[in-house]
Amino acid sequence: MEMHASRHIAAPRDQVWAALNDPEVLKACIPGCEELTGSPEEGFSAVVKQKVGPVKATFKGAVTLSDVVPGERYTIYGEGKGGVAGFAKGGAQVALSDHPEGGTELTYDVEAKVGGKLAQLGSRLVDSFATKMADQFFERFQNHLEGTEPTEA
Repeated sequence: MEMHASRHIAAPRDQVWAALNDPEVLKACIPGCEELTGSPEEGFSAVVKQKVGPVKATFKGAVTLSDVVPGERYTIYGEGKGGVAGFAKGGAQVALSDHPEGGTELTYDVEAKVGGKLAQLGSRLVDSFATKMADQFFERFQNHLEGTEPTEA
């Protein structure tokens, strides 16, 4: 599964970069995240509860950052195991640039894979779920930085 998207965030690039590396901000923005510990330098550990179709699971996993160019881009890679539900793993290339109208342009390219019961649900359901999760994360992230209230989906 692959996704490519971008968002215009009405905040300076250094502020967006700081938020992308702040465990508290990330925890608040990741849908279903119950725990997120660690640092950008050493990696993060996470516990996330989610329901994908009929499969409900608690995923425990690790997230690492690589190819870091401060203020500009990084590659984030994560892998989570959800017991009998299966696993999810993938990465994203996240890049920041100045937006012509002010603020920051955040672009991301995501590639993800699932296995176990999750893979048996079918690619259409899994792709739809992954897209929804990414949209929710970046919507929450943008709202956090812009100080706006989240919109109901």
